[in-house]
Amino acid sequence: MNEQFRIAHKLGLMFLHDTPLPKDVKAWTISQLHAKSPALGIKKIQISTKTEPKEWPKSHQPDLLERDNMFSTYKYNRKREEMGLDGHTSEAAKRDNERKNLLGKLDQLKFAHRNVYGDDQVKLRFTAFWANHFTTGNIWDNQNHIGHAIDEAILANLNGNFAHMLYKMTTHSSMLTYLDNCWSCGENSQEAIWARKDGFQAGLNDNLGRELLELHTVSPTAKYTESDIKNAANVLAGWGIWPGRITGDDELLSTEQRHKKLYEMGGTINSWDFFKKTHAEPGTKKVLGKVIPAGKGGLKHLTDFLSSHEHTINYISFKLAQHFVNDNPSKADVDYIKKAWKTGNGNLDQIHTAVIERAISSKEPKFQWPMTWLFQVVRLSGATYFKGWDELEVYNRGVMDAREIFEELGQSFWHERQPNGYPLDKREWLSGEMFERRIRFADAIYTAGYPTSNPDEIMDRIGANETTRNLVNSLSRRKDQFIALMCSPELMGLENA
Repeated sequence: MNEQFRIAHKLGLMFLHDTPLPKDVKAWTISQLHAKSPALGIKKIQISTKTEPKEWPKSHQPDLLERDNMFSTYKYNRKREEMGLDGHTSEAAKRDNERKNLLGKLDQLKFAHRNVYGDDQVKLRFTAFWANHFTTGNIWDNQNHIGHAIDEAILANLNGNFAHMLYKMTTHSSMLTYLDNCWSCGENSQEAIWARKDGFQAGLNDNLGRELLELHTVSPTAKYTESDIKNAANVLAGWGIWPGRITGDDELLSTEQRHKKLYEMGGTINSWDFFKKTHAEPGTKKVLGKVIPAGKGGLKHLTDFLSSHEHTINYISFKLAQHFVNDNPSKADVDYIKKAWKTGNGNLDQIHTAVIERAISSKEPKFQWPMTWLFQVVRLSGATYFKGWDELEVYNRGVMDAREIFEELGQSFWHERQPNGYPLDKREWLSGEMFERRIRFADAIYTAGYPTSNPDEIMDRIGANETTRNLVNSLSRRKDQFIALMCSPELMGLENA
């Protein structure tokens, strides 16, 4: 594989079939960190002519407040369906309610479109890494907020500081809902005291406090204790509201009433900055020896402290090296990234540049996730494999919904999944079942995606190695050649290019 495609395979999503290749690929890759990132996609699939990508319409990209309001209405109608009120049990009413709550499906399609049509392929690869690191999943109907977190907490902050991204993801309603922090309150909080007085239970949920330490920052190598976890959870107590949920009342509140209640509860109508003082644990807390002040500002003190901790730098530098550089990164690989992290005080541009430099200098292959491989295949071949945004509910010549594609592929950021994210170790993906899925998808992309480039053209463009060419040329049918090429060890990252 030539140098441009070797690097685009390791660090990006491959060059689109008709994109000129850069002469200085290292300079191009680093410049990609500041590439513009509009959400590009297609309105409809056109078979007879080339479908030119356009920017996604604003109406399909609502902000967080719009999402909260839509979610509240959706949940209200779901409750009325369950109670059999006002004809809400009819299939037509159910379909109408679901149709008005398609954000989860739309966001998955937008994510797919970005990765297939975007010119910012390196930024998108780093976005996927961090979206997996800060896992959120579809629990408590959380799917309507995951896409917003990926776009606004991760992609929008890729050129900032790790401490800021950590804080934005920790306080995003998608994370607070996914790990049950919305219901958490300190044992000595006003909410807990009221609950006990009335014969109810209310208390601390340590899910997010535990994952903040275990998965998002220092890792178990820091040897934190259960007391550290509990104190981290107490710092987080009071943060968050279940998106769209204002009260337990059966009656639907007007938007004005909903916003009034929001402000009374959290001092804001912004669910990304929502802190319930009555749920907060009073007093200072101590986490890994660091004293954290009481109140809403305590969380920023905690995330800033954790973001610059030695164990955080060690842990995440290894993950970055394993994801981009080598399946078994060397100490030198990890140390190179750690040095950039420390020199730049967590500046993500410097961290990502170090990752790029190390990945380019390493000649070892890098096995690709299923979703990364899928995007690379579609881009390389010029296929049109994802529906347009106007075709979300339309059957279109056998092309599945993006949601179904990701589920069948075995990798989706919208799945109900464990908080440790998808594995970075290639051994977790090298089963016969996972390989068979790639074969089926290569078949489907060729059959339903109408590639514009044939296997010979693709091999010539990428500079395929002799082993790959012999494999492809041993087959006579074009479809079989296409499948063999896309599922070859070279294209999956299982052998040196």
